[in-house]
Amino acid sequence: MLLLTIALANAVGAAPPDSSPLPHIDSKRAFQYTREVTAFGPRYIGSENHKKLERYILDHLKGDQVEDDAFTADTVEGKLPVRNIIAKFPGTKDGIIAILGHYDTNYPLRNTGYVGANDGGSSTAILLEYANQLRGKKRDGYSVWLVWTDGEEAVQKWSDTDSLYGTRHLAEKWEKDGTLKKIKALMVMDMIGDADLNIDRNTNGAPWLLDLIYAAAERGGYQSHFYARQAAIEDDHIPFVKRGVPSADVIDLDYGYNNVFHHTPQDTMDKLSPKSLEIVGNTILETIHMLDQR
Repeated sequence: MLLLTIALANAVGAAPPDSSPLPHIDSKRAFQYTREVTAFGPRYIGSENHKKLERYILDHLKGDQVEDDAFTADTVEGKLPVRNIIAKFPGTKDGIIAILGHYDTNYPLRNTGYVGANDGGSSTAILLEYANQLRGKKRDGYSVWLVWTDGEEAVQKWSDTDSLYGTRHLAEKWEKDGTLKKIKALMVMDMIGDADLNIDRNTNGAPWLLDLIYAAAERGGYQSHFYARQAAIEDDHIPFVKRGVPSADVIDLDYGYNNVFHHTPQDTMDKLSPKSLEIVGNTILETIHMLDQR
């Protein structure tokens, strides 16, 4: 239906398809970032490795407009520090495109020795690479905010109250200060490095934005890696979905045969590929471009 609609629109004299050059990330650099993040080891909230990773992220953002959303979360294991890191890249259009990705790993009660190369590592890294792509360029489009979200993982067992600590706090804050009304689209990156990449169509999201991401993937020739499966997945976008923000979760939740590597010590760098980071990275940069044109 989408292809038919486009064909009909072109037939009646609508604007031709976008012929601008496709954006490209540096996938080798993004993969190296993933390796460096993973090398910190377990990075659960309140740990020393978590603090080291915070400093690592901030070192990469020197000279950028950076804002903190730091607070103390009441968890099932007591009070723990949570810190969302926000880098803002201004544009000429009135509105914000928000790209989120969590940098914490599971609390050690669940996975001793878990280093989260894909789940936590790849999302941290792709946002660092997006910052490289946005830095020093005047955006003729919406402002882009990159958010390294914290406390995404459950401390004990996933529930409405034991998960998404960072984004639940941030969504409430942005609702109070009026930021949510300015967000044109919000996209979450999670588990995007799997060498066998197949991004799920997460039905907990805005259908038009999911379709736009697929159209961007088609433009890059990556469509075979998108939407073979669909499911209602809970992730960092949910607090924003509940508040009416157009959101999408870019995630491959089938990690290894029958998801065997997910949330296990086997989530290591040898399961990942720079090509997967390239596919997702280029697709979302093109999605940003398409959002700018809307």
